[in-house]
Amino acid sequence: MAAAAFCSPCSALRSGLAPLCRWRALPRPTSRRAGSVPRSAASDEAAVISGTKLAKQVLKEVQRDVESWISCGNKRPHLTVILVGDNPASHIYVRNKVKAAAAVGISSEVILRPKYISQEELLDMTLKLNKDSAVSGVLVQLPLPDHIDERTVCNAIAPEKDVDGFHIINVGRLCLDQPSVIPATAAAVWEIIKRTGIQTFGKNILVAGRSKNVGMPISMLLHTDGEHERPGGDATVTIAHRHTPKEQLKIHTQLADIVIVAAGIPKLITTDMVKEGAAVIDVGINHIHDPLTGKTKLVGDVDFEEVKKKAGFITPVPGGVGPMTVAMLLKNTLIVAKKLIY
Repeated sequence: MAAAAFCSPCSALRSGLAPLCRWRALPRPTSRRAGSVPRSAASDEAAVISGTKLAKQVLKEVQRDVESWISCGNKRPHLTVILVGDNPASHIYVRNKVKAAAAVGISSEVILRPKYISQEELLDMTLKLNKDSAVSGVLVQLPLPDHIDERTVCNAIAPEKDVDGFHIINVGRLCLDQPSVIPATAAAVWEIIKRTGIQTFGKNILVAGRSKNVGMPISMLLHTDGEHERPGGDATVTIAHRHTPKEQLKIHTQLADIVIVAAGIPKLITTDMVKEGAAVIDVGINHIHDPLTGKTKLVGDVDFEEVKKKAGFITPVPGGVGPMTVAMLLKNTLIVAKKLIY
């Protein structure tokens, strides 16, 4: 992978394991520039990808497979979430996960712990859940308080119950193109690309963000060999990060057929940085002050209103990657319950 960065204020479910031939066989793009993707037929703007709509498709499939799994005499999948502290965003995320789990027939529980919990106590909890046969999957909601080492906690969860895909064994298997539990956000991006019919084979992709939970796994999925045990996207992937000068970032984004942004910087990607017809996937989550309403609003890392005039496909925030991330987490829960990997 090329490297670069930025500075600025009964049936087996396998996440992301669709056969390569399905995506290689997709018809070539017909938009006005070679290598770009089609725009909306109704206008000269990008086709806005509804992550909410795609998530409903995935959740319907999960619900169907949960019902089939239980009808065969198996235990209902069960997800346990450990939520530490009183971070408002974390509480909202967990509430959304629990609600979605109930809708697809996955039972769940949330274990609340105060922010001053010791690392030792938290590790002890995860070890007990690892041994609990009634628990299919375990998730420790991030971020954790500063006195707790997140990597240590993620590695304490048994790989076969690690629905977040953050255990070092799952990360290693992902990097080696082997079947693994794929981090839900990365799986969501990959699923959006596939279900939308955006081609990756031989394409240039820019991933802005190198976090170990989002940017890195997205890059691994998209650049790896489509004929390996865990098929990848066969794309040429460039990774940008916070130390990539803005002018260099622009050079890379202008060459990209697909731009994936997970930087946490509002309006990092502007219309002059995007090639005409490119697909733009916005993973950013930023809360900013809206001067018109005086309230806080949620935005991504892309200048959505302007970039959609030039892009071929674009995801909104909210309503894009977020809903798909929840759906893929529940798909992961079913995968570990059915022991499809371990």
